Order: sequence, then structure tokens, then C-alpha cells
Amino acid sequence: MRAIPTSSGGKVFRDVVRIHRTDAAFAKFFGHSPPGAALEFMDALGNLAVLETKRTAFFCSAKCPGEIILRAYDAATRWRDEGRVIVSGFHSPVERDCLRILLRGKQPIIICPARTLDGYRVPADWQPALDAGRLLVLSPFASSARRTTARLAAQRNEFVASLADEAVFAHTTPGGHTDCLRAVLIAAGKPVSSLE
Repeated sequence: MRAIPTSSGGKVFRDVVRIHRTDAAFAKFFGHSPPGAALEFMDALGNLAVLETKRTAFFCSAKCPGEIILRAYDAATRWRDEGRVIVSGFHSPVERDCLRILLRGKQPIIICPARTLDGYRVPADWQPALDAGRLLVLSPFASSARRTTARLAAQRNEFVASLADEAVFAHTTPGGHTDCLRAVLIAAGKPVSSLE
């Protein structure tokens, strides 16, 4: 496990760190409700202290109306300026665009790819945020999950939702996976809002 100190005194892990369900870090970051009922571990790259903050999950279906896209960009700019911590897969086109906006700020960001972190290469535009100790990349997937699939993306979105204190949905396709996730979160009593 290789780490570098940050200006805030924390550590940024340059190598992937595995946190098991039985590790003290789970209790520290998630109390008695660790994410995912069947989750046995999380792999982490970056600054684990980001998990000590209030977190907002952000979701948007792949297809999105133009006016909602503009609202999402405005929201990402506002969150960046407010210092809000956003957790997302940043996979859909709108989510990726919002990540670019968020990376220009100084607030922490949590990115959850729908694949293993084994052999994962951090994109060059993420590197400054990683070096600054404000980026955390998390994955609950084993080393066999090397390619993103619809099933892994759905599981990843459930993981993202479980990490967050609240969730914001820019747009959901009726009857799609993201729409179903929103319904589940509302039924579970998690604070949910929409940009639609």
C-alpha cells in the first residue's frame, strides 16, 4: 500500500486499497449500515477521508432532453462552487460532462466505475484532483469484472446510492434502470430530488 501525504495531513493512496466489511474503516465510514447488504469489500484509490463528508449521489439516464442537460450543467457548477461532495459513476454523457465541471473546483469527488480497480488506469484529467487529495475512486467489484456491462452498471448505481446521504436525478428514462432505482430509493425513505 503506497500513500503520499496531502497538504491537509491526510493520505492519498496511489495503489488500490481493499477495505473488507470486517475492517474498522467500514464502521468508521458507514456506521451500522455499510453499503450493500451482500457487499464483502470495497477497493479504494485516493483519499478515504472524503468518505467522512456528506455525500450527494448524482444520476442521469444516457438519453436526456436538452433543457435538462443545461440544468444539470448549472447544478454541477453550483455544487462545485458550494463545495458539495458528489458521488457518481460518471458514466452517461451528461454525468461525464458534469464531472468535467466538478474537476475544475476544489471540492472532493467520489467516482465509482462499473468495473474492478484491478489494473485500473486513472485518466490524466483526474490526476490533479487525485494529487490534491480530493478524489476517491471506489469499486465493490472483483478482479474478474474488467468490462462494464448493463448488470454491473446497475449494481454500481445501487452502490453509489448506498454511499450517499441524498440523491439527485437529472433525468430518468421511464421504466429504465435509473428510473427503477429512483423508485426504490424513494420507497426506502432516502431524500431524492430531480432536475426535471
